[in-house]
Amino acid sequence: MERHEIGRITHFYSKIGVAIIQLDDLLKVGDRIAVVGSTTDLEQDVKSIQVEHQNIDQAKAGDLVGLKVQDKVREGDTVFRLS
Repeated sequence: MERHEIGRITHFYSKIGVAIIQLDDLLKVGDRIAVVGSTTDLEQDVKSIQVEHQNIDQAKAGDLVGLKVQDKVREGDTVFRLS
């Protein structure tokens, strides 16, 4: 699978399993992503995206979005879209 960098993790809320991502590219519900860092290696499908607690179908470069993740991620981890 090809990986295209789309952003970085800026914060992780461990109690609710939500990562905050600063996007550098488009992200849509249904995309498959990978989160990679020194101790992180996670792949999952995007089931929902939120901006300011509102569900949206897609987000663009420059957006700061919340995303439910299946496992722990860390600040500074890189987010890739898989294709």
